Amino acid sequence: MAATRLPPDRAEAAARAARIRLVAMDVDGTLTDGAIMIGSGGELFKRFSVRDGLGLRLLADAGIELAIVTGRESKIVAQRAGELGIGRVHQGVADKGGVLESLCRDLGVDVSRAAFVGDDWPDLAAMRICGFAAAPADAEPAVIACAHWVAPRPGGKGAMRDIAEFILRAQGLLELP
Repeated sequence: MAATRLPPDRAEAAARAARIRLVAMDVDGTLTDGAIMIGSGGELFKRFSVRDGLGLRLLADAGIELAIVTGRESKIVAQRAGELGIGRVHQGVADKGGVLESLCRDLGVDVSRAAFVGDDWPDLAAMRICGFAAAPADAEPAVIACAHWVAPRPGGKGAMRDIAEFILRAQGLLELP
């Protein structure tokens, strides 16, 4: 495994966030707390934060493209993405870095203007190539070391909202009521 880098200072992270036009993210451990509940009938349950959902809507309303890139496959992820208006959903992905590069090509966005939000080792390939890598507070240590910015809250409990607000503040686009 390649050596991880130490997080740069907040000013550098804000400068990186100010350039972002695409935010791609993992799901389990990022948009959820990482728990997967399976009932006796095989149902799969995931718990999402409505605050994270509002953060994603704020990003979309600001003209920032959104994408989900996850290693697991789940109808619930597709449903949640639909509720949030996220049309680019890539499930069952082994090479998240490759998918991020493909998304950037398709959207005409330089990878330096893409963000990736992840919490565990499979996310590192995408985090290492993007312009702004972010992680929830409870991400794996190697992921935190790779991140340009770490949210104060854990995955599924407001981390994505924190990241969305950080990006929007860096771009001068966050207006509080």
